[in-house]
Amino acid sequence: MNADGYRTLAIIGGGPAGLIAAEEAANAGCRVTVYERMPSAGRKFLLAGRGGLNLTHGEALEGFLRRYGPRADALRAAIESFPPPQLRAWSEALGQKTFQGSSGRIFPEALKASPLLRAWLRRLSETGVAFVFRHRWCGWDDEGRLLFDTPRGREHVKADAVVLALGGASWPKLGSDGSWTGILGQRGVDLAPLQPANSGFLVSWSAPFRERFAGTPLKRIAITAGGSTVRGEAMITDYGIEGGVIYAQSARLRDAILAEGEAVASIALRPELSEVEIAKRLSAPRGKQSFSNFLRKTINLPPVGIALLHEWAAANGGRISELATEKLASLISHFPLKMTGIAPIESAISTTGGILFEELDENFMLTKLPGVFAAGEMLDWEAPTGGYLLQACFATGVAAGRGAVRWLENR
Repeated sequence: MNADGYRTLAIIGGGPAGLIAAEEAANAGCRVTVYERMPSAGRKFLLAGRGGLNLTHGEALEGFLRRYGPRADALRAAIESFPPPQLRAWSEALGQKTFQGSSGRIFPEALKASPLLRAWLRRLSETGVAFVFRHRWCGWDDEGRLLFDTPRGREHVKADAVVLALGGASWPKLGSDGSWTGILGQRGVDLAPLQPANSGFLVSWSAPFRERFAGTPLKRIAITAGGSTVRGEAMITDYGIEGGVIYAQSARLRDAILAEGEAVASIALRPELSEVEIAKRLSAPRGKQSFSNFLRKTINLPPVGIALLHEWAAANGGRISELATEKLASLISHFPLKMTGIAPIESAISTTGGILFEELDENFMLTKLPGVFAAGEMLDWEAPTGGYLLQACFATGVAAGRGAVRWLENR
């Protein structure tokens, strides 16, 4: 408690989870300060907004929760307390109306993060939230004060409670580098190793394929991994492959690579056509046209898809024009893409791992560190892109902020 009689709350991390925890606590009458290692708040939030700022998703709640896989039950209470409709209402209260796209994804009408973030930071400041930048959290001193490295040197800060919202380890240049794992590990907090989520994967393309097709989208495909099939789009990269359908399968692909050293996904290059229909069309006379032109005209296979078939044939010592019709139809419907590694965590959209939910009480407080709460990507969960990531960051931030308020009120 400070000299004015207010309970003081330190929020460490200026992303969505930390900012909304600050908002909850400030509205409850706490004296709140947000500490951020970067020169400004919400940098990764702004990066997410470059693609339209997919805030959440309009899927029915039970289906929505299933997107969190084995962590659905752990996140249920937080998301039920701050569900997608409430997140939309929160955005609209900041003057940023939302809309639901044809895919069910929900965006602000501005399709940008910057107007929302500016309005939010302005409202937080008007509520009394203080911001301190260029402060890198280093743990606690022997008296239980927070330690920060700052441009002025080491600083000690006393707070009645703390919400940790430092993010995972993806895009470290924007502020989240996972260094907090060492601090909490030394305090006896059980952590799962941080790993890439919604990441790309390594593929051993031939040099000619890489040079010609890196940066080319694979549109309207379906990828099957671990018994699950997802339709959408991927992107060929110089190191391998990434994109929406890859991100949706990244947990299965990552786990297979970690267990077996590689993962083989099945790609339907023309998923709207059955294998039987493809074989039927390929049985038509080719005439004098090249085999590539025949594939392009007969089943509308794009150049990158045709090149993938050539890659497979070359690796197997043959030519696609020499394949039997049924074999070629099967290859087009079930193209085996072998992935030999995971793209670096620094380039992943998000991470999994971090604080185990078993380390938290129902208020998102670390049971081994009374008065210390955690939210966002610091917690051990993952979800596909499509609004699920931000929704969970917001919801756990609300839960941690409310939990901190309850704890302070009972002291």
